[in-house]
Order: sequence, then C-alpha cells, then structure tokens
Amino acid sequence: MAGETDLARLLATLHPALDGTVYGFATLPPGIEPPSTLPLLALFREDEGLSLIAPVQALAALGIAHDGGWARITLTVHSALAAVGLTAAVSRALTEAGISANVVAAYHHDHVFVPWPRREEALAALETLSRS
Repeated sequence: MAGETDLARLLATLHPALDGTVYGFATLPPGIEPPSTLPLLALFREDEGLSLIAPVQALAALGIAHDGGWARITLTVHSALAAVGLTAAVSRALTEAGISANVVAAYHHDHVFVPWPRREEALAALETLSRS
C-alpha cells in the first residue's frame, strides 16, 4: 500500500496522536545485543553501536543507561517514504514553539519524540499545523 506524497494532503490529515508512555534513548556498544526482555520500540544499528528507543521503566529496570523523558507523537497519516517536506514542516512548527524534536520515520508513519514536559504543547503545535 503506497503512502501519501502530496504535502498539502499530508498536513491536512496529519492527525497527531500522543502516546502515554515515557520513552528513553539508549546505546549499546558494537557487538552487544539488547536483552530479549527489553520491549523495544525501535532499534537502529550505527557504526558506534546500537541505538535503542524503549520505555524508560524497562531501560531502568534492566540497568541500561539512557536519556529519558521523551514523549512519542505519531503522525497517523500514512506518509510515503518518498514524500517531500513533511519532516521539514513538522520540524518548523516545533522549532517555532521552541520544542526539541527527534523524528523517526517508519514504513507507515512518522514518529516525533519531544521532551515529556512539553508533550501537550507539541501536540497542540502539530494540530495547529494540520489545521492551517
């Protein structure tokens, strides 16, 4: 199923959804795999090791050092991997609100990680973007 590529339609149907889980980002050195009990949301292999995104409670319980306190906002529109401008528009809206954003593109949706204390403000900024 192909995703949407038209930026105007993508923005109009952004439908950002806030996840109630607090996430953390962690890294493991090359050659070390995450414990099988870790409920990973995402894993990315980099030259420096594995980058992980998982619930902070799970990371802490397993003693994995992490940068925690991130909220995930899913852009529920099915964006095509080849779509142009969506990440820029989302980043611009959050930049204008002074909110840090880490965007992870998956096959069906884009996910924006924002500081937990600013999650509601970020959600409102993205809803405003979608309405404009």
